[in-house]
Amino acid sequence: MSGGGAHDELTYGSYLQLDALLALQQPRSQPEHPDELLFIVVHQASELWFKVILHELARLVERLEQRDAAGALFVLRRVNSLVQVVTAQLAALDTLPPQRFAEFRGLLGSSSGSQSVQFRAIEAASGLRDPVFLQAVRESAPVDPVVQRWLERATVQELFVRLLDEQGVSLDALFAAREPSVLTMLGDELLAYEQGFGRWRFLHTQLVERILGPSTPGTGGTQGASFLARTVSQRFFPRLWEARSRVFGAGAP
Repeated sequence: MSGGGAHDELTYGSYLQLDALLALQQPRSQPEHPDELLFIVVHQASELWFKVILHELARLVERLEQRDAAGALFVLRRVNSLVQVVTAQLAALDTLPPQRFAEFRGLLGSSSGSQSVQFRAIEAASGLRDPVFLQAVRESAPVDPVVQRWLERATVQELFVRLLDEQGVSLDALFAAREPSVLTMLGDELLAYEQGFGRWRFLHTQLVERILGPSTPGTGGTQGASFLARTVSQRFFPRLWEARSRVFGAGAP
């Protein structure tokens, strides 16, 4: 009996399951609107990148729980590169004129980016506990189990501060240090992650304002750009920013 022939060989297409992947784009417009495929692909690709970011955030938390600062730094640098990738994708939607989006927007029904469980999970995994965020999570009751599990875990900020405490280093001393160390680089990389995520929020808000207008409700009856604008100032690591301000702010030595 044959052990398998050429048809069983793993190929680029079969490894990536391209037939299944490329069949997932199902525009609802009839005849198909020329811009709807772009709209679908950008959002599907974002969800794929969200999946990888969540995977890496889980590894980051594991490294911090193991007190492995160097390992955490390695993982966090990857996370930051992934955030840059998902942010860059927004430029593709900048080519979608508002009047053309309006031609198929009504076909989206109650769907909204605010329903992205993975995005909410990323916020929770990153340590967001802002009242606006918690209210948004509770409004979609029951809370998704993935999001709930992250909400029940120690935050990245808590794990990082614990790591510093065990090394006898305060946050102020960390940022005041003149010579770089793994801990100072990790602290800077956490703030870079915060800034990168904030850049995504800001550009996404501007994109929605341009396509829908700043006061127009979003798809699915959401608050649209007005809600997104309030999220730009949300912080994952408020204690780190406060320490940075004490060390380098007005009146600092």
